[in-house]
Amino acid sequence: MRRALLSVTDKTGVVAFARGLRELGFELLSTGGTRRALADDGIAVQEVADYTGFPELMDGRLKTLHPKVHGGLLGRRDDPGHAAAMREHGIDAIDVLCVNLYRFRETVRKPGANRADIVENIDIGGPAMLRSAAKNHAHVAVVVDPSDYDAVLAALRQHGGRLPQEHLRRLAAKAFAHTAAYDAAIAAWFDCERRSAPGEAFFAPGVVFAGDKLQDLRYGENPHQQAAFYTFGDAGPSLASARQLCGKELSYNNILDADAALMVALEFGQPAAVVVKHNNPCGSAVAATQARAWELALSGDPVSAFGGILAVNRTLEAATAAAIVQSGTFLEVIVAPHVEPAAMAELQKAKWGGTVRVLDLGGLPDATTRNRFVGRQVCGGFLLQTVDQPHEAPKDLVVTARPPTERERQALQFAWKVGKHVKSNAIVLARIADDGACYTVGVGAGQMSRVDAAKIAVDKAGERAKGAVLASDAFFPFPDGLEVCARAGVTAAVQPGGSKKDAEVIAAANGAGMAMIVTGQRHFRH
Repeated sequence: MRRALLSVTDKTGVVAFARGLRELGFELLSTGGTRRALADDGIAVQEVADYTGFPELMDGRLKTLHPKVHGGLLGRRDDPGHAAAMREHGIDAIDVLCVNLYRFRETVRKPGANRADIVENIDIGGPAMLRSAAKNHAHVAVVVDPSDYDAVLAALRQHGGRLPQEHLRRLAAKAFAHTAAYDAAIAAWFDCERRSAPGEAFFAPGVVFAGDKLQDLRYGENPHQQAAFYTFGDAGPSLASARQLCGKELSYNNILDADAALMVALEFGQPAAVVVKHNNPCGSAVAATQARAWELALSGDPVSAFGGILAVNRTLEAATAAAIVQSGTFLEVIVAPHVEPAAMAELQKAKWGGTVRVLDLGGLPDATTRNRFVGRQVCGGFLLQTVDQPHEAPKDLVVTARPPTERERQALQFAWKVGKHVKSNAIVLARIADDGACYTVGVGAGQMSRVDAAKIAVDKAGERAKGAVLASDAFFPFPDGLEVCARAGVTAAVQPGGSKKDAEVIAAANGAGMAMIVTGQRHFRH
């Protein structure tokens, strides 16, 4: 008689799976709620405690950690010594293990969950059984995902109650990934708790990342690169949980640029619109209305905006969608916390209405989702850093003879926030409209020298540089970059300060009649 042990937290489809195993001649073992669900459906099932002859103890903490369970999972059927030991100790082979784990991550996210609840939801017996079965995958089918039930039953029927080795290996790989992700979530929770203690280092001696695959992507940055999109499994609004309301499949670059645009839009409390191209904001604006913000964001660099990604920080409104269509500007992706049905109807009027990817986030991402570590792989390892969110507000130190006017201050604050999201070296030129709306008119991004970034920003702005303000993501090492902007008519600047040439830069600003604020903070973005 072949045997299967089923003990699952997620009971989706488990009754039908168990019935299919019984039809194939399997004897069933189970525990707790899973056993009750099967028995209530009239399926013959033996309680694990009856099989082992050892009762559950300690509120269920001890039930499957028993030699008759792990021996049945670990014993090699092709090893005479293993077979003899199993006969001697009355250990029956377990040929199929169907287990998924306590809801640890869900408990952590549950409002009001206390530490005792969280710790109690650390599964011990489940991971131990999965690892035993997965190690012995040559002889045991280990199933962790309800979506695999039908395929496992079909393969068992096709192959006389046994799975092919390649199928067993795939299931084992999935089981080890399942337990690894589970342990990573537990480690991350303990690490977060540890960091809150006085004197603890922020970064742990060891760190583990784990994610669940959302989808394979058509390709990576280029067609010869493979790519996939994974989620950390966080609850709440995010790009990973967004609903795509229409359009073609998202690409790797679409997702990167959508994230870049969204992060700029979320900097602002006012209605904001941000257009990103190649991971840099080419047009950004805040205004009293979303439609006005879109109009000004597009005006920042309408040539670059074509084929770009738009993010807004409010529900996408029909008026905004109509303005997008009327502009004739093709967009690859639109991201919004919510999308009005009327806005969708307006977008469909565009020639590209059927291809634009519209993402409804289901709300605004919370601080936890937005403020995860930033990681980058390098040769032989990876780098981690916290997100660029200073704990203190930037300084507001006026270093020039002329302080900025109130309107200049508003434009400077806007440009400073946008500049944080522009690749270094970065120069952002911005203006304030008569109605109080702020918008970029020229962005110089990703240059090897700051003066070149200034030249690009001025060239993009053209005549609109006259009366504009500038933000620099890091200090001016020489006056030349500032002088380029001053000659174009820029009237005020905000920059971190701290250069050996600060006095010369300030003198150049005074000579041009510019106002300048020093923040004491830089925002390099590599």
